[in-house]
Amino acid sequence: MATSKLQNNPRFRLGLRDTFRILWPYGKRNFISQVEGIWFIVFYLIIFQLLVLQLPIVYAAMIAVGIFIVAIGLMFFMEGLRLGLMPLGEIIGSMLPRKSGMPLILLFAFLLGAGATFAEPAIAVLKAAGSGVIASEAPLLYSLLNDFSNQLVTSVGVGVGLAVMLGVLRFFYAWPLKFLAIPAVLCLLAISFYFSQVPELRDVLGLAWDCGAVTTGPVTVPLVLALGIGVCRVVSSGSGGSGHSGFGIVTLASLFPILAVLLLALYHYTNNDYYGASNYKGTEILQTQTETANNSKALDPKLEAITDEEFATYLETGALPNGYELDFDGGKAELVDGKIVVTDPNLVVKKIYTRDFELISDKTWDKETSLTDQLWEAFVGALRAIIPLCLFLYFVLRLILKQRLDKDSDVGIGVTFALVGMALFGLGIALGLTPLGGQLGSNIPLAFAQIVPWGFEHAEGPLFGDGHAGKLVAIGFAFFLGYGATLAEPALNALGDTVERITVGAFRKKLLMQAVAIGVGLGIGAGIVKMAYDLPLIWMLMPPYLLVLILTWRAPNSFVNFGWDSAGVTTGPITVPLVLAMGLGVGANIPGVSDGFGILALASVGPIMTVLAVGLYTQRNEKKGQKENLPDPASEIDSDSTQLGPA
Repeated sequence: MATSKLQNNPRFRLGLRDTFRILWPYGKRNFISQVEGIWFIVFYLIIFQLLVLQLPIVYAAMIAVGIFIVAIGLMFFMEGLRLGLMPLGEIIGSMLPRKSGMPLILLFAFLLGAGATFAEPAIAVLKAAGSGVIASEAPLLYSLLNDFSNQLVTSVGVGVGLAVMLGVLRFFYAWPLKFLAIPAVLCLLAISFYFSQVPELRDVLGLAWDCGAVTTGPVTVPLVLALGIGVCRVVSSGSGGSGHSGFGIVTLASLFPILAVLLLALYHYTNNDYYGASNYKGTEILQTQTETANNSKALDPKLEAITDEEFATYLETGALPNGYELDFDGGKAELVDGKIVVTDPNLVVKKIYTRDFELISDKTWDKETSLTDQLWEAFVGALRAIIPLCLFLYFVLRLILKQRLDKDSDVGIGVTFALVGMALFGLGIALGLTPLGGQLGSNIPLAFAQIVPWGFEHAEGPLFGDGHAGKLVAIGFAFFLGYGATLAEPALNALGDTVERITVGAFRKKLLMQAVAIGVGLGIGAGIVKMAYDLPLIWMLMPPYLLVLILTWRAPNSFVNFGWDSAGVTTGPITVPLVLAMGLGVGANIPGVSDGFGILALASVGPIMTVLAVGLYTQRNEKKGQKENLPDPASEIDSDSTQLGPA
């Protein structure tokens, strides 16, 4: 009996080798898709540093290992989202409106938005950015990133939670997105203008506006969209643009965190409990940060010590070291036979630092980096981010909706994949992308200023003079970085397909992708302009956002929905850590600039502006073409009368 059951059982066991042969093509395809998303940006950064800045790659082996781990981690993480978290979010989003009242739906939306934010990989990068801020130059910013870092993350999560709540209400009542986005942006600009007038608050603006971009990452966007899609299937009436596949909710999730961080900064400013204020209770920071920075800039940038061996060679042969500078003073000068003759001068021979060009520095690995410590830290961070979110979703499904998961469900495998993927992704970011972005960002000012390059002991530059030429090189680099990185984002292809389908071909996929990429490039380039010329962030934000508000008011609701959500596509899992590290590196090496925040904020408003502008232009041409194709009313009357006459 048992034997017959085993024979009739369709299941069979595979050996390790056969399992590997079956899974290898699938894993290989997914791995290659992740590599396709990151190869351009990594290749571009390396080529720029080698060919334009003529600097070697420091910690090249560590960076290569880190980038490989990033691709592996993203492969597992995205597969985990697809198998585990997104199906849970979509099921709950479609069933919750049928079985629960509005208060419970809104509570779930709030907790989902907040929990997804805590699980974002870029949040950890944001917390780590505090180490590069000098407390004496930006005291409130320093305290937010160090003393109040947990409050900062919590406020961002609360902001996203409130945004998701409002987004769900918008789906229920079919509110047009423009009626929510325009007042929110006007409020943010007004508060930001007030902050710009107070020195301590002014330093926080870049961080606050960047938090809006950090939140719309690979965890929040899929889960929030899954919830929106599920709710739209049940309640969408097709009016007001609410039925467009959940569009618009990502926009709100990128605006409300800005407000939350601004309010948190205002709270600590009024309480005077930040670094250097009267009620500060944190650990006083030693002034070594400032002293080290000042001393490194005060050292003679081009000189190094003559060694004992070189001095001995000079005494024996009279040969001076390769590359030297000769100074003399004192003595008695006379004009003898048409020549100036100086007797008894004091001669000083100084050796000039010369660097031989090399592709890879001899520092191939950071000896202070412990792989085991980094892996453990990344794994603990992944546990804290993924497990509470999954438990919350499962709790809602089982205890509130009274639903069970299918026995054949892949949710468990998906959660495991997401956990492993996030841990590997965090490790890869620490080993690869952060050092690469940090060293290139620190070296970019070399194009127009004299700095000590990343990993070097001597100052060099400016390569293109200290005028506008070097700054234009840096700005051009930033533009093409943003342009190429955006085209490499996998989410942009999906957005292009959706938009082309929604607009029935009026807004082509290729046109949308180009508009978004150009917008991001302009935004990141504007961020370098801000730092290179030390411009106030508020004056870089207000003109594009005011233009965006005008375009939003004039554009159709469908264009507003995907136009604003296109900003969320730019903040992918690769772009955010890399651009953030690059911006902080640039800010740390330009005199007068206290931080490098603000680039992500400008990179977010750029695509909104370009997509809405191109959308309105496309719509205008389409209407013009329709008018030209309409028949002349007079000719229609003549033809009708001609036809009726013989009858």
